[in-house]
Amino acid sequence: MNVLKLGIPKGSLQNYTLELFAKSGWKIEVSSRSYFPQINDPEISCSICRAQEMSRYVENGTLDVGLTGKDWIMENESKVVVVDDLIYSKTSQRPARWVLAVPMESNIKDIQDLAGKKVATELVNFTKKYFAQHNIPVEVEFSWGATEAKVVSGLADAIVEVTETGSTIKAHGLKIIRDLMSTNTQLIAHPTAWADPWKKEKIEQIRLLLKGALLAENMVGLKMNVPEEKIKQVIAILPSLNAPTVASLYEVPWLSVEIVVDKTKVRDLIPELIKRGAEGIVEYPLHKMI
Repeated sequence: MNVLKLGIPKGSLQNYTLELFAKSGWKIEVSSRSYFPQINDPEISCSICRAQEMSRYVENGTLDVGLTGKDWIMENESKVVVVDDLIYSKTSQRPARWVLAVPMESNIKDIQDLAGKKVATELVNFTKKYFAQHNIPVEVEFSWGATEAKVVSGLADAIVEVTETGSTIKAHGLKIIRDLMSTNTQLIAHPTAWADPWKKEKIEQIRLLLKGALLAENMVGLKMNVPEEKIKQVIAILPSLNAPTVASLYEVPWLSVEIVVDKTKVRDLIPELIKRGAEGIVEYPLHKMI
């Protein structure tokens, strides 16, 4: 039987990725004693590895497909097929940023001020290339973690670190002086796996359902009943993706209306719908939007 070897990122992306697969229809059970999770699909075998190493394992064929950050693909200079961008990070559906930061009281204002100084980061290759492209000589030192502490303790003059909101960096008494790169999770494949018809179809299935689950996280369904004489004024304010679904109720002059809407708009929309005559409004979550 054909089997697709799938890599799940260990670390900050792991929980969100497992939740996303669950919403897509794949239940992945991870054990602390094993790097090979169980999945409810006999056509897929799973392995867990660090996001930093994922593109290497996909590139050398150990894995057929995996999920990792755009940043680590660039850092490793991996020759893989980027199947799709899946815009999510460890806590949200938004790209993360790699930024250059220095202590709040530092006289360093921009990258030119770092000439001859030390920069600590986990993203060593990218950082070296970035400063080389700007003709600024710096010493780039690998950081195993707690990178923010390196400048606070005087072990480095600046750091290159990943952040979503910048709040953690500020909490450590640092200031961001430049954004270097935006990164997001990508679904990647080995070129041979992508060229194999069966594996490509399976990868496309994963891509389709993961994208559908991501899209559904920002949307909800709304159902309501509306008197026939008030339907036009209700329809006029519905921000539907397409035309709303409208059906007649049995032997009464009422209509059933159903739409899919951005969840952030619901709190303002429902009171207005009630004003215009809608009743029995039901909001429900979505698992996938294809």
